[in-house]
Amino acid sequence: MKIEVVSDVVCPWCYIGKRRLEAALALVGGELVPQVEWLPFQLNPGMPPEGMPRADYRRAKFGSVERGRQLDARVAAEGRGEGIEFALERIERTPNTFAAHQLIDLAQERGAGGAVVDALFRAYFEEARDTGDREVLLGIAEAAGLQRAEVEARWNDAVQSRRVAQLEESMKARGISGVPTFILDRKFGVSGAQPPEALAAAMRGAARS
Repeated sequence: MKIEVVSDVVCPWCYIGKRRLEAALALVGGELVPQVEWLPFQLNPGMPPEGMPRADYRRAKFGSVERGRQLDARVAAEGRGEGIEFALERIERTPNTFAAHQLIDLAQERGAGGAVVDALFRAYFEEARDTGDREVLLGIAEAAGLQRAEVEARWNDAVQSRRVAQLEESMKARGISGVPTFILDRKFGVSGAQPPEALAAAMRGAARS
């Protein structure tokens, strides 16, 4: 079964959704052979290339720092249930994520997509690192076995950049406006970080249809 996951690496619910997807795959066990593909979606497509202070971003988006803290507390509580220790109070910057999506695209070609996605989530949400910083991204890439030169070449390749941008636009053209969204064999779509049991049921339904 092909499972396409539309997500952004600064979306906390996408990190939670990844963990719940892994649990759902464990539930279905040998019932299906999953092929997971990560598709790009920028929550903040207009973000400056250098990103911006997270406090300013949250204030602009939610109206106040206090409202942002309330939402962070809810996310942190959900995350603990999935073994994620969110360090949201230590995150200083909200990054532009396009370079990270380009890295994921390359990593999937090299068979390291899942590892890189997980490392990006962990770096941003648990280690409070700036995943818009290309040196941070290169460190993540090298830890996954990718070569620095090939990552930099991908970033500088205008054709590949347009392809990733067009892939994101195609997700929006299909009506996807929120993440995570799980597309199952191009038959069913599941929106949000649903419980593992719900995801597993949807997979079984897609397999039967």
